[in-house]
Amino acid sequence: MKAAVVRAPGGLDRIELREIDDPGAPGPGEIRVALHATSLNFHDLLVANGAIPTADGRVLMSDGAGVVEAVGAGVSDFKAGDHVVSCFFPQWPDGLPWQAVGNFAQTPGDGAEGFATHYAVRPASAFTHAPRGWTHAEAATLTTAGLTAWRALVADGGLKAGDTVLTLGTGGVSIAALQIGRMMGATVIVTSSSDEKLARAKTLGADHVVNYRQHANWGTLVRNLTGGRGVDHVIEVGGPGTLAQSIDAVCVGGHIALIGVLTGREGTVPTSTLMAKQARLQGLIVGSRRQQQEYVAALDRAGVRPAIDRTFGLDELAEAFRHQEAGAHFGKICATW
Repeated sequence: MKAAVVRAPGGLDRIELREIDDPGAPGPGEIRVALHATSLNFHDLLVANGAIPTADGRVLMSDGAGVVEAVGAGVSDFKAGDHVVSCFFPQWPDGLPWQAVGNFAQTPGDGAEGFATHYAVRPASAFTHAPRGWTHAEAATLTTAGLTAWRALVADGGLKAGDTVLTLGTGGVSIAALQIGRMMGATVIVTSSSDEKLARAKTLGADHVVNYRQHANWGTLVRNLTGGRGVDHVIEVGGPGTLAQSIDAVCVGGHIALIGVLTGREGTVPTSTLMAKQARLQGLIVGSRRQQQEYVAALDRAGVRPAIDRTFGLDELAEAFRHQEAGAHFGKICATW
């Protein structure tokens, strides 16, 4: 069977489609999945381009969606024909984060073999059911981006109707956060440097949009949009280059979910302002299997579908990553086969 792998030390020109062994029949507690789609995340890009070192010939991609072909002895959660989607931390079933999820040692497409391939045999606990009626590409957007937004806003943030959410940018996590916010009855503010993307965000239900290129002190502008109170939740994907503005935008006692470091890995934090706001600044990475199940259940009830920018083939994964690097996408980039 075919798989998209990256040769050490990484680089988009070192991604190749390679023939690998079929994983065979599932053993006890395992399921065999015919995979049909994946979606691209910033973490996948860092593995592919060599910024995060991984094993030579690593099968790429942390997100995978497909159909169960067979189940091993003792598996009761799934049956042949079920549509499923992978878990980013297959070793994290429920509860608070613990030592084993402090790194990516067991994360598919990084420390473990990923899902850019035709078949996988994994423990049943490495998957959940996909939302009913979704395409495989749509389901593949849940594993990393969708679940990160759900955990930030709902599982950890305690989002409730009437709250105000600020999402930075229009990538996968941010657009999922916009959709979750609207689904939960929140007011949502979206930032971008592109008026075209902001117009698209409005069609998805954004209540207010802010072009941060046109407003250097966009944190103050966001606060003014809330009557001076500030937002309850911030989806912070920029890191050091945007954090000061996010702290300015958040309300007293609000929640800032630090999810991305698109502007760098180190920087200055305005600690006195953060203290004065008495805001909670929380770093987080994706979520547990239980949180993913709860997210899927909510999506089944709400009927919301993800925003997919473009879809590539498995043999076009390098091209898909270059499209991601260009930063012109809105929502998720997927690959199907």
